[in-house]
Amino acid sequence: MTSTPPTTPATPSATDAECLALTRNLRRRGTLVLSVFALVWGFAAASGTGEAADAVPLAIEAVAVLLTGAAIYLGYRKDAAPSPRMVSLPATWARGVGIVNTVELVAIFAVIAAANASGHPEAIPAGIALVVGLHFFPLARLYDQWQYRWTAGLMSAVAVAGFVLVAAGLTSETIRIVVGLGSALVLWVSAYHLALRG
Repeated sequence: MTSTPPTTPATPSATDAECLALTRNLRRRGTLVLSVFALVWGFAAASGTGEAADAVPLAIEAVAVLLTGAAIYLGYRKDAAPSPRMVSLPATWARGVGIVNTVELVAIFAVIAAANASGHPEAIPAGIALVVGLHFFPLARLYDQWQYRWTAGLMSAVAVAGFVLVAAGLTSETIRIVVGLGSALVLWVSAYHLALRG
């Protein structure tokens, strides 16, 4: 009678483990970046509602901080549910992300310069929102996070709404409120989706 060695549960290969770790790290990083920039847009919106020490802007800023902190906590908690799938990144994804982010930064400075030079600084929030929104289209492929296409489309729609308000002659404060809150909400929703569902 021969004895057979006890079977042991299969362990993931080193490659699988590395992919899982990369997926988790990108998920956390994405949640952090989206939340922080949502906070920036929230503060921009608050700046259009009154003086810094007034109750309304302070309330908006307090809610923005709470939403951002909660998203980051959910994204970084140790008992977070695993991502439903592992990301499949292009071979040159890191280089591509660097290029996209550089182009985005240059475009933002160009928007600010063009708006100021044309005498329409009130168009700056809408212009920046458009640049940020459009840059999520290539990031969706580079990060293998196809929900970023929704982020791109919604932020671009917020930007278009901002340009409509500019054309209608509304005040810069109103435009900051609309574009700021709209952009912040899109980014927070994206951050929470990433934190909770991967």
